[in-house]
Amino acid sequence: MTVGVVLGSLVFVVPGVANADPASCFDRTAAATVSERRVDLAAPQELLRRSGFDRYAPRFERVLCSLRSARAASEAVRNEGPALWRAAVDRVQGRGPAGGDLSRGDDRPLYWTRLQFTRDLRQWKPSFPLSAAQRTALVNALETGSRGQDSVTYPSGVRRVLVSGFDPFQLDADIRRSNPSGANVLALDGLTLSTPQGPVRVETAMFPVLYQPFEEGMVEHTFLPYIRNVDMLMTVSQGRIGRIDVERTNGRWHTGPDNDNSNRAATIPIPVDVPTVTPQPEWVTTTLPYTKIVAATTGRFPVFDNTSVTEIRSGETVPVISPNGPTPGSVARAGTGGSYLSNEIAYRATLLRDATRPSLPAGHVHTPVLEFGPGNTTQVTDPVFEQNRTDIVTQMRAILTVAVGNVVPAV
Repeated sequence: MTVGVVLGSLVFVVPGVANADPASCFDRTAAATVSERRVDLAAPQELLRRSGFDRYAPRFERVLCSLRSARAASEAVRNEGPALWRAAVDRVQGRGPAGGDLSRGDDRPLYWTRLQFTRDLRQWKPSFPLSAAQRTALVNALETGSRGQDSVTYPSGVRRVLVSGFDPFQLDADIRRSNPSGANVLALDGLTLSTPQGPVRVETAMFPVLYQPFEEGMVEHTFLPYIRNVDMLMTVSQGRIGRIDVERTNGRWHTGPDNDNSNRAATIPIPVDVPTVTPQPEWVTTTLPYTKIVAATTGRFPVFDNTSVTEIRSGETVPVISPNGPTPGSVARAGTGGSYLSNEIAYRATLLRDATRPSLPAGHVHTPVLEFGPGNTTQVTDPVFEQNRTDIVTQMRAILTVAVGNVVPAV
């Protein structure tokens, strides 16, 4: 028997399945991650309901309960991850029904739906043997597929840009948080920009605010297939209040709690299966055309060439702030973009650039913090929040257009 899987406007037919009762094939007492346990809170549920994305997890659960082999499970996940990504991109870009009264530009429905899916995979009781390694492979495939990481495609005859964004983070402080860098990549994915040097196709991917996937090589494995053929690589994350920063230097250090409340305070490890520079440098530098970006009129938020780092200078032991960048022989404690996962993705991406194609324009941009309106401590959205997100995404598109318009086309 076959089952039709509906996500957004797409229907997938999964072979080798039969009907089953979802209530009977999940162990809801099985372990879930810290991130996944937040899904049932009121704000995530409201965001899912008001976007229409609350319909996806029940369908996914019915499919899982109907599967009768590990092979069918693998095929189903390979279909549904990319379908969820496309459903989110389509909603943001205005294709198909809005599904509810939540603004189309919102990145949060994708985040919370993905967590429902991965929790379902962890708690699923299949009717056939499934090893821990096979279950982990299913979760990983769902992650990469639903983040657009394995669906980057470029048509011929255009220049090519790859842009990344992040999930929401610091959710224990405010569960309502969005990430404008995530909204940015959903709005940009698959678009063609007009520049003085011709059309530019933009492809995007989303990344988690989690250390373990980074340490396992998610960043490098996502970028490596394209880094030799794109004209520019820009990583983007949420940074400081009221400003945009082009981060000049990335440091070999990460610290702070991630979305699963896992912490680090160590040098950034590079996977053994990717090209890299040896010995591993303390600092790597942007090759984005930052002077052109800063000089351009792109929107309401001021744009800065940020050069301040935290370092332990040669022969010393105490970290100090160096406003003009790292000094010779110093040890990194924070890049210009800090010491969190935004600095880490920039470090990994630009180190990979240096190992494979040093001439590639690549670097990191921090958006402003996406803030709610004054006095709003409970509502998941408000007019100030919506306008701020719109203005950030619009300005980031302008910055991307300026940046790619000032780089030499790849040959």
